Order: sequence, then structure tokens, then C-alpha cells
Amino acid sequence: MTKVTAQMSVSLDGFYTGPRDPQHPEDMSGWMSGPEAPGFFRVSRWVVDAMAWRERQGFAGGEQSVNSEIVKETFAAAGAYVMGRRMFDAGEVPWGEEPPFHAPVFVVTHRGREVLERRGGTTFTFVTEGLERAIELARVAAGGKDVQVAGGGELVRQVLAAGLLEQLELHIAPVLLGDGQRLFDPSLGLGADDGIELIPTRIVEAPDVTHLRYAVIGRSKLVLDDRGASGELVGQARSED
Repeated sequence: MTKVTAQMSVSLDGFYTGPRDPQHPEDMSGWMSGPEAPGFFRVSRWVVDAMAWRERQGFAGGEQSVNSEIVKETFAAAGAYVMGRRMFDAGEVPWGEEPPFHAPVFVVTHRGREVLERRGGTTFTFVTEGLERAIELARVAAGGKDVQVAGGGELVRQVLAAGLLEQLELHIAPVLLGDGQRLFDPSLGLGADDGIELIPTRIVEAPDVTHLRYAVIGRSKLVLDDRGASGELVGQARSED
């Protein structure tokens, strides 16, 4: 059964890249030399030596590790992808003639463009009718497999806030970046009395990263937990100390 999933590498304090370039926030031509790249490459360091990732990129070598198994599993589960325009613009040249997706990719954008076909089964379709339309098209194209929201973080937040995300996997790198683009921020639109509930379904530990998978339940009201407020419970707690 098709579900909408997302996976992101983040620092322990929640950043998935360094800060955006304040001078050229949408210009991705110099992304590799800008302020975003160092943070991004630090949190995604775990994937670089994974054999499954290197094979998809057309590189030799790599380690057959638990990280490689997770990369392999992630690629195998996806039947179609949805991504933001900034991510496409940053990746179009580095991905080359055979991008690693090997599946239909739907790019959420305000700037239309003809379908771009690449080797290996990857096609980029530019959807100007909004996020929900892109996911709808991806569901049809996925052929019963998952629709993976490939990023960037801003698009993942939009899908989560819209209640469309069903599974979220975080790859948490053991580093504090202190600044950058935070995956979860006020754009989720959460108030003081509601939250988005998740259920952990898998934890995989590796020396350089921890992989956490969650089923996304959705929004729910936050309820004051006053179980320790009564004198009876307070007295009981004191007697047990």
C-alpha cells in the first residue's frame, strides 16, 4: 500500500544544513561554496561511504554496513519522489545524465518547465498546481510503492503541516551545529495547545548516526497533565522517596 514518507539527516540540535546565503537565498549556482554546504555535508557524512549510496551514484567502493542497508532499503521502497525546486536546482548538474532516483520525480514549483527525461528511468515533472497535486501525481506513478518526499527541509515541513506525511525517518548525526536551517520550525503552524503526534517504530544505532523511524499520527490537542497536583498523590510520592 502506497504511503507518503520522508527521511532527513539532521544534527542533534535539529539542523539539516547551514544557514541560507542572505545575499542570494534562491541562487543555487554557488551552493557548494555557500554557507549551507558545510552543515549539510556534516550531517550527511554517514551516507558517503555506504556502498548502496555509492552504487546509485555510479561510484566504486564503499562499505557494506548497517548504513548501507538503510540506504538500499530507502531506495527500494520508493516508487516515486516529490521534491522542492531549490533541491532540484541544486542537484540538476551534480546528478548528471543518470540521477540516483531511477523513478518519476515531481518537482513542486512556481516556474513551469517541460518534462526532463534522464537515463535510468528518472523523469522530472514540474508541477505548478501545488503540493497536493504533486503528491497525487506521485501516488499514481508509484505503482503501489511509496511516495518519498526527497526534500528539502522546507518541503518536508509543508507536507507534515498539511497532514499528508505518513512516515518520517530521521538520521541523527552526533554533532551540534548551533545555527542553520532547522527542520522543525514555526512554519509548521503549531499553537500552544496542539502538536503533531508520532509513534516510534524503529531505532537503528550505528557508530556515526542514529536512525529513528516514526509513524506520523497527526495533530492532536495537548492536555494539561495534572496527575501530580493532588495532595494525595504528592504525599504518596514523598512517602516513596
